[in-house]
Amino acid sequence: MNQVILVRHGETEWSRTGRHTGLTDVELTENGEAQARKIAPLLARRDITLALSSPAKRARRTAELAGVSHVETEPRLWEWDYGGYEGITTPQIRETRPGWYLWRDGVVPGDAGHPGETAQQVGARVDEVIARARKALSEGDVALFAHGHVLRVLAARWLGLDPAAGRLFKLDTATISTLGFEHAEPVIVSWNVPAL
Repeated sequence: MNQVILVRHGETEWSRTGRHTGLTDVELTENGEAQARKIAPLLARRDITLALSSPAKRARRTAELAGVSHVETEPRLWEWDYGGYEGITTPQIRETRPGWYLWRDGVVPGDAGHPGETAQQVGARVDEVIARARKALSEGDVALFAHGHVLRVLAARWLGLDPAAGRLFKLDTATISTLGFEHAEPVIVSWNVPAL
């Protein structure tokens, strides 16, 4: 049975240092590019009929280096918009909000033109991606190139869980996870598998 393949982009300087990277368009590091190349053999074995990528350079470059040439940009795969927490690490946030946890406490609003997103808002946009992916599964596998938090929310929604349940699915850079079905019910087939 065909599957949805989730590919988290390779390492960036911000992911390496734990900075929240939502809409900031950072490049892959040299290590991140090497990681992305290692994904290619895993995807070469798949019959990918639809490949979608976040508009971010780090996701599109990962797809390119992983050997997937027919990738369509999908704006709904952008990472969670962290508002005023963009570019800041969790320890820095906890200096002013002790015990802060994104999945429980959400983001702090930015300025009036850039308020950030809630988990529910991220969930609503990935629901649309899931609907599109499910339609394409009749033709082959679907590959989604995106980011840690948005893919975790997507996995939660695939299973019919609340978007904040994405907190249960740790996801490292340059990993592959697969979503599918068992007895017509949505399941996680594999999770957070690094390319070796």
